[in-house]
Amino acid sequence: MLKLIVRRLPALLFVLFCVVTLTFFLIRLAPGGPFDRERKIPPAIEAQLLAKYKLDGPLWTQFTEYIADVARGDLRLSTKYRNRSVNEILGQTLPVTFALGGIAFVLATTFGIWLGTFAAVRRDTPADRLAMAAALLGLSLPMFVAGPVLVLIFGLWLRWLPVGGWGEPAQIVLPAITLALPFAAVVARLMRTSLLEVLNQDFVRTARAKGLPDRTVIYKHALRVAILPVVTYLGPLAAHLLTGSIVVETVFNIPGAGGFFVHSILNRDGFLLGGVVIVYCSLLIVFNLLVDASYALLDRRIRVDA
Repeated sequence: MLKLIVRRLPALLFVLFCVVTLTFFLIRLAPGGPFDRERKIPPAIEAQLLAKYKLDGPLWTQFTEYIADVARGDLRLSTKYRNRSVNEILGQTLPVTFALGGIAFVLATTFGIWLGTFAAVRRDTPADRLAMAAALLGLSLPMFVAGPVLVLIFGLWLRWLPVGGWGEPAQIVLPAITLALPFAAVVARLMRTSLLEVLNQDFVRTARAKGLPDRTVIYKHALRVAILPVVTYLGPLAAHLLTGSIVVETVFNIPGAGGFFVHSILNRDGFLLGGVVIVYCSLLIVFNLLVDASYALLDRRIRVDA
């Protein structure tokens, strides 16, 4: 695994550099500036602000200085939230986003694998069709619809759970379910398809011919191979759960990084926007690398060389 990480590190750093570069220039090409307000700022004050945020030099100089700061781990000051650095804002909000995304990740993978396995071992039965219909429903409902529906049922009608906020365990339940629903549906469909293919392979027939119980054949032999497509999806899944939390955080009024991401766009806060993009991109790269590295651990027939 360490050999794989070392081999891929230069390519991953290059990808991250391309993302930072593209984000920087796209923000600069966007109309409007970070200090554009309804009330015009005096030119002298605007010049001081541009100098403070290192936005007064030529574009190439701004870019090289920004790259150097990012390489040192300094994502600069927010132009909206005065005297607060992007590092400070992300340090306070990312734990909330990670907690929500982590719980949703566990829910999506656990329930999705169970539902897909449940449907595959009952192929073409009413239970199989009901499970896949549930998966299709979860996949079809957008988060901005599923969230208010869950709030209406469990928060307002039944009064079992709080409808928003953050800080108590009960407040995590509805946002985590809302976030996990569509991804659990994808995992369930992947798991069912993969397990059905594996159950028709020769090594499964051999195991059954030896007289092994169905439970042993499925859970000890077939599931280990069938889960590989699901593992492949876990990297993008983790990234999607973090970026998808932007909608959920807005619906449930959760103080995560997603709200700051949206506000950074509306406020033209380029450094905060760039910081969020860099963090999300880094997470996506790391998750995909871990997925590749896990192949050899799950199936020894697979060797990852590059």
